[in-house]
Parts: sequence; C-alpha cells; structure tokens
Amino acid sequence: MKTSDGPLVIGWDIGGAHLKGALLEDGRVRDVAQWLCELWRGLPKLDEAFTTALECWKSWRHALHAVTMTGEMTDLFPHREAGVAAIVSRATGLLGERTSFYAGRATFLDARQACSDWRCVASANWLATANVIARSARDALLVDVGSTTTDIVPIVAGRVVAQGSDDATRLASAELVYVGVVRTPLCALASSVPFGSTRCNVMNELFATTADVFRLTGELRPEHDQSPAADQGAKDEAATMRRLARMIGRDGREGSANDWHVFAGVWRREVIDEIATNVRRVEATANLPREAVIVGAGCGSFIAQQVAAETGRRYVGFDELAPVDHGCREWARTCAPGVAVALLRSDPD
Repeated sequence: MKTSDGPLVIGWDIGGAHLKGALLEDGRVRDVAQWLCELWRGLPKLDEAFTTALECWKSWRHALHAVTMTGEMTDLFPHREAGVAAIVSRATGLLGERTSFYAGRATFLDARQACSDWRCVASANWLATANVIARSARDALLVDVGSTTTDIVPIVAGRVVAQGSDDATRLASAELVYVGVVRTPLCALASSVPFGSTRCNVMNELFATTADVFRLTGELRPEHDQSPAADQGAKDEAATMRRLARMIGRDGREGSANDWHVFAGVWRREVIDEIATNVRRVEATANLPREAVIVGAGCGSFIAQQVAAETGRRYVGFDELAPVDHGCREWARTCAPGVAVALLRSDPD
C-alpha cells in the first residue's frame, strides 16, 4: 500500500443503522468515526448524521468523497434499485460533485453511473475491505463482525475468491451471516438455552439483543453501543439483566448478578458457534490454505479473534494492514469499509 502524499479523501459507509467515515490525508488515515443513522426511519436521518459528521471535519469541502453503502436494503425503500438511487442522490446533494460511489474492485462511478449500475454499487462494502486486505495478505479470511451482520470473505493468492456477489448469493454461500454484536435479537440465535440446570425454551420476542450479552461480558465498548435497547430503556447492568431474564420468562430479580453473567456467556457461545460454523463452511469451499490468517474487523472483532484461536489460525486486525494513525486504529478496525474505500479512491492501484 503506497503511503505517499495524495489528495484529501473521505471514505463513507452508509448503512441501515450507522454512518461511518474515514478521513485520509497524505496517504494515511488520520481520523475515523461512526454516527447513529437509523435509515429505516427516513432519509432525514441520513441528513442528520451527515450534518454531524461534516461539523467534525471542516475540510470536507476540499475532499474527494468515496461512498459505499448497505442502506439500500432497509425497508424504507420498495427495492434495492430505488434505495441506491435515493442514497446516491442524497449523498451527492450533501457532499457535492466530487463524490463517487464504489462499484467493486477499485472502480468508482459518478452519480449517474451509480444509479445505472446499481447492482454493482449495492452492498459492496465488504468487497472494498477484502480488496485492501488482498494487497497485503496473500492468503486470508476477512471476518468482519459488525453491529448487525458478519462478512466472511476468502482471499487466496492475493485475490478475493468469494462465491457470492450480492446479499442473496452471499447468504447462500455463508459469506454473509445476519448476526452481529449489537442489534441481533437473541431469539434469532437459539430456540432453547440452559439456565442453571434447566434447559428453557426461548421467547420469540424482541426482549433483548446481542448488545445486552456483550455489555455484560464487558466486550462491547460503550462508544459502539449506539443503538437503542430493545425496550428503549437504560443500558446499565440492572436493565441489561432484566432484558436477558425476559428471554426465558423470568424477572431480573429471580437470579443473582452472577447467574445473569453466566447466562450472558451462554448467549455469547451461541454467537461464536454461529459465526464459526459459517467460517468453516467458507474455508472449505475456498480451499483456504492452512497458513491463511483471519483478519478481524468490525465492533465485534473480538469474536473474529476468538474464532481464529478456535480454528488454529493466526489473527491480524484490519488496522494492522492499512496506513492508519495510532490514535484511530480501534475505529479504523471498526469502520473498515469506510477506511477501505478512502484508500482505494486515493490509490486505485
């Protein structure tokens, strides 16, 4: 990866729940941040997130803007083509004409082209991250565990060898798993779980999410815990335990703090097993070399690190493979696609 002087570039990843941005200056990532953006509630939410973001980076008017997205999949839009068109229009209107849209490999399109080739633009953020990794790691498996989803992308001999190309085919190939460490409803993970010596059926209600689990385990950083709780309530320990208890028809006061911490560990194991199962499937399909590393990204990169340990592979953080200032390494790993599109826009070779 070249680190020579280059244009000021801001990479943006527009999702259904967050807006993520990365500021690249003189060939290095200088700042990275994430803002809550509940896009399914309307396009004004995107306007609000961008307004906050641009207040942070006063130099944005002089930058090239590189955009990738997954937000076109939200149920705000009747179909993905309409979603891409709406997001492209909004982003161009907010950021200006120096805005381009990632369309796979190192290709960037203007607004008109992006709407025409919407299938290449839709949910391509994983490919940006994987292509940046492929420049530094000959054999690797990207495991990007975000708030909502996990991307599992194989790289062999310096090439991305993913079987899927869009959400539908990536779900079919196990390269996209709808499990994350913040927003996933716990009832989606298991139909029954142990509590103490009793195995209990799980209530199929949105009583708790994975954020409750990883808040109790201490692995979810507060700055990544941006989405509202399932009950729109507090995120302290008592409220978190209460939500977990509801999953098996109990009140928080029906167990000790230790009981609920142990119970959080049960759900943690469900998340790891789900992701590890899909990792093994992708490894086998890609015939991934034994020496391939697992490259972790996302706010749940700690899950990728554990999966690496359990599968006997060396772990590398995405931030270790990109020219990133030390002070923003954690956020660069969390917001890898935003960092990746900035790097690819600055240095397409």
